Amino acid sequence: MPEPLYACHTAFVNGYVIEGHVPAADIQRLLRDAPKIAGIAVAGMPVGSPGMEMGTASEHYDVVAFNRDGRTHVFARH
Repeated sequence: MPEPLYACHTAFVNGYVIEGHVPAADIQRLLRDAPKIAGIAVAGMPVGSPGMEMGTASEHYDVVAFNRDGRTHVFARH
């Protein structure tokens, strides 16, 4: 996993790495579509992401897909 994507929680699901506060819908999409990637991540702990809700406050954040060689691309925007 690329170091800039490190976060506070890591899970391994069906061969994928899930890092950080990734929305459940994005995990479901990952498992349904089964892309050839190593995993998805949300860097840091953005306000409004799952588990980081603070009333109506939220900030935009990306769910980033990554390959084993460190290449990344945006998987979803929130």
